[in-house]
Amino acid sequence: MTRRRFIRQMMRNVAGAFLLGLSGACAGTQANGPTPQSPQSYRPLNGMSLRDIAGRKMHHGDGVFLNPFSDIPKGRLSRVLKWKWFTKNQFKPYYAEERVTPVVLRDPRTAHATDLEITLIKHAGILIKDADAHILIDPIFNGLLWFIEDFSPLAFDAAEMPQPDHILITHGHYDHLDIPSLGTWGTGPHIVSPPGYDDLFDDMGMTNRTHLDWYEQHYANGRQFILIPCNHWTMRNPIVGPNTGLWGSYIIQTRSGATVYISGDTGYFDGFEQIGAEFDIDLAIFNLGAYEPRWFMAPSHMNPEETVKAFRELGARHLAIVHWGTFRLGDEPVHFPPLAIKEALNQQGLADAYLELEHGQAVAYA
Repeated sequence: MTRRRFIRQMMRNVAGAFLLGLSGACAGTQANGPTPQSPQSYRPLNGMSLRDIAGRKMHHGDGVFLNPFSDIPKGRLSRVLKWKWFTKNQFKPYYAEERVTPVVLRDPRTAHATDLEITLIKHAGILIKDADAHILIDPIFNGLLWFIEDFSPLAFDAAEMPQPDHILITHGHYDHLDIPSLGTWGTGPHIVSPPGYDDLFDDMGMTNRTHLDWYEQHYANGRQFILIPCNHWTMRNPIVGPNTGLWGSYIIQTRSGATVYISGDTGYFDGFEQIGAEFDIDLAIFNLGAYEPRWFMAPSHMNPEETVKAFRELGARHLAIVHWGTFRLGDEPVHFPPLAIKEALNQQGLADAYLELEHGQAVAYA
């Protein structure tokens, strides 16, 4: 490799890591000043309640938002370079197994559709049909950066999908808040998001929107959206810096009757039991992807074993996964997460709890 090509490739990797939010292990923001690194990839709650943290606005800083659940210091570009250039990738031999599979929308796999249907579109983009309304979460219909392959391109025009009544955004990383995808239906859909993204929505003319801080709620025709805490962060511009917008998970209390938990991106932390104690969750949909290598990804994304642990602590009845099969954002191949989560569930005797979501396939949830 020539020196020029080496430098170009290095800059592409670094830019991609920052712009996509994969430098979570080097760009966290402290909530309470410098603290020693804990043996976990999160800061233990030590008896504190999530409700109390949210009520005291411990996640609010001076012009930025703070992660009360992370010890990870910011600004360590060296960790990104170590991952991309100096860490052996044990998964490379499996990349030949990855396949590009265009997404085609298909009818529910059950003969009698219920009032609640879940469709994984691509990446973390989920379409939920709840009785008379459609709810779209973190839509991204195209590619990301030119050097990141899209393994699940849409084989249809996204505008052919039902116009969503509500679009829920979990956080501002580019693979979750995608401006072109949000503009598919013009300014009609109602946007629900954490605070901190007004400039983006204003530029698009999307004034029909609701901001939710942690534990704030929005009611809409018999359904309820609640933003709840999670262990993550966000950034869109490495010059401006991280965490100018908030991040979160969602509880959706549907009009159909089921309660759905949407994890969004989150590292493991010891708050899942509190969430499960407060909400009677039927279906927990976890983001599972970009979790390897663990020394780098653990502060931002859970692996299969942590996902099963979080599922058990939530006390949910069923588990589904998204955030896989589209972009290889970690070292693991894009097709590994479903295989790994099934194995992890089998080991815990929870195979019957798994709700398999295939790209484009509407799944009826009774």
